[in-house]
Amino acid sequence: MLKNVLRLLHIGVGAAICIMCIFVCTTNAFAQVAKEIEKPKDVKVVREYEDGKGNIIRELQYKQGAMIVTETVIMPKPVKIGAGMPIRPDTLNRDSLIIYVDKSHYELKLFYKRRLIRRYRAVFGPNPAMNKQMEGDRNTPEGWFTITRLNPNSKYNKYMELSYPTAEHVENFNRLKDRGVIPKNARIGGNVGIHGIWKNGDNMIELGVGWTDGCVAIRNADMDELYSIVGIGTRVFIKK
Repeated sequence: MLKNVLRLLHIGVGAAICIMCIFVCTTNAFAQVAKEIEKPKDVKVVREYEDGKGNIIRELQYKQGAMIVTETVIMPKPVKIGAGMPIRPDTLNRDSLIIYVDKSHYELKLFYKRRLIRRYRAVFGPNPAMNKQMEGDRNTPEGWFTITRLNPNSKYNKYMELSYPTAEHVENFNRLKDRGVIPKNARIGGNVGIHGIWKNGDNMIELGVGWTDGCVAIRNADMDELYSIVGIGTRVFIKK
């Protein structure tokens, strides 16, 4: 009799723990959704001028949630972006493709056998000059990656996940922790990729708004084309 009672108590405690775990996990999931960065609204150019060095200085202002954000973008004067020679993806050797992302120039370039075949305007997190240090800093990581996962039905059109963090990023992350540059309880983060933008949001790309959480974002038509050309295993290099 006593054994049966103890068994029931054990089952009851286990069930209670499972229920608590489900509650905590569900709560965390809702918390993550609640913390998601809201997309910028009512974007306007406050001021725009050339600096005499080939750059455009653009002062932007927009609403993000309850905040009014002011952002300064230093972007090279526009060059021809996008359309180039016709491409038949089925004829390409994907091992010969490299995606080259230049944060300073707000560009994503696609090379095939060292030849530039596409050039797209791109935007990043709020501070493109910064390399990613930890989860939540919204910086776009730098270095070599590969595409590891494809999602054709992302909320930002299409999504290509990158192999962040790499061993090099883990090493740097631990070094920053040891030096006290980032908190001891910081996490390295993940889910970094290349994607498009919400419907009718291409102007965010054109203006250089740093709206992502650390991903690389390009115009939807450009993302459709890029997605049809590259694939899992394609190499990606991101530089400051």
